[in-house]
Amino acid sequence: MIEKPDYPQPFEDEDNAAFLAGWREGKLLLQRSREGGPAFFYPRPICPYTGSTDLIWTEASGRGEIVSFSLITRPNHPSFNEEVPIILAEIALEEGASLLGRVITADPAAVKSKAKVETLPLPEAARYPLPTFRIA
Repeated sequence: MIEKPDYPQPFEDEDNAAFLAGWREGKLLLQRSREGGPAFFYPRPICPYTGSTDLIWTEASGRGEIVSFSLITRPNHPSFNEEVPIILAEIALEEGASLLGRVITADPAAVKSKAKVETLPLPEAARYPLPTFRIA
């Protein structure tokens, strides 16, 4: 029997360590400047809105809507071969930040722009190394 390869793991560094640790605990974390301003994604050392390096992590609701998406039928890693089509979507979160995330559904036809999504709950989310969503 051929064993399925593990998912590739994200590179962890000081900018994204809290984000990745949060996801492993079932939380979607966003950054913002301590002095105020909108939440943002991707993890980085400087706020793109204020220029501040004094950043805090806040827990996002995990809810949002699909802006756009792609059905991937030819994965670039063997761990995804049996999971096609894979849905990769730009998701606008309630908090205002946007990110790319995978959408898990038994019905790929249900995925549409403006569809409401939410992050997978634990323990299901623990299977995926990065934020993963389902149709809400």
